[in-house]
Amino acid sequence: MKYILRLAPAALVGLLLLTGCPGKKDTADTTAAEAALPKTPAFNADSAYAYTARQVAFGPRVPNTPAHVKTGDWIVGQFKQYGLAVQEQPFEAKAFDGNILKSRNIIARFNPSAPRRVAVFAHWDTRPFADKDTENKNAPLDGASDGASGVAVALELARVLAAQPDSLAPGVGVDFILFDSEDYGYDGVTQSDKTNLLNGQDTWCLGSQYWAKNMVPANYKPNFGILLDMVGAQGAKFGREGLSREKAPDVVEKVWNTGSQLGFSDFFLYADVPQVSDDHVYTNQAGVRTIDVIDFLPSGEFRPYHHTTQDNMSVIDRRTLKAVGQTVLTVIYGE
Repeated sequence: MKYILRLAPAALVGLLLLTGCPGKKDTADTTAAEAALPKTPAFNADSAYAYTARQVAFGPRVPNTPAHVKTGDWIVGQFKQYGLAVQEQPFEAKAFDGNILKSRNIIARFNPSAPRRVAVFAHWDTRPFADKDTENKNAPLDGASDGASGVAVALELARVLAAQPDSLAPGVGVDFILFDSEDYGYDGVTQSDKTNLLNGQDTWCLGSQYWAKNMVPANYKPNFGILLDMVGAQGAKFGREGLSREKAPDVVEKVWNTGSQLGFSDFFLYADVPQVSDDHVYTNQAGVRTIDVIDFLPSGEFRPYHHTTQDNMSVIDRRTLKAVGQTVLTVIYGE
């Protein structure tokens, strides 16, 4: 996805002053990070890489295409294969160009009877336009990092959790909620040649907007949620995003401290970055305290592959998938 909520120059100066040295943690952060980590099974990066490649192999997962349907069916089948309770949430959404997108959110629940729960969010569709590409602005994306990597981490988490005997299961249930039609939005900078027929409405995150108004499960109240977006590229940098810090600062601290203690501080940067408009906007509005783990530079810019045809398997790195997956898995076991 995504676009940035731009800050005025004075606000950016204030942000830099508040952020301080990105590599330095305060005393509270250090104390929390030094706490013993829970015993956690291994997250298999090779498996997550294969899940990423499998999604890309279907072709661009643009709504209303055969590749989109086949990918959704495959994701549902994988969750069912691992014994999770799966529910599909079909809906139709009007895109900025007037197209009616036949869509479905996918909800898969591990240990659905557990009263205490954690949500893992991602989106599984791909953007139909490489609008930041210098040569192929109207080409659809492979979406290897932007979409497939988050789903791949979710699938591997599900596989690992399902493989554990009851004696080694975490103390919480986990809900994997994958949104559709997230990336079919209008970018006024790169798509000025197109007409936005939904002027005044958010044209992005159509799946999470629908889910927030029609929650599945009904009245859903997990401990917190973690959104995984663009979590597979080589050299990914995850700054502490603005809305995440506002809505769930304790979860940000928990995730970043866990990543640091696991040895992944080169990915999980102790640097504050601006707010990004992403699915967590709507999950937070629905009452689910959610943070966004997203490849977004402290400078306030996305990396060069974003919304270009470069977002293919060549950018995917097992070490990034491992860093994110092992961190999230450890956080789940810490609950």
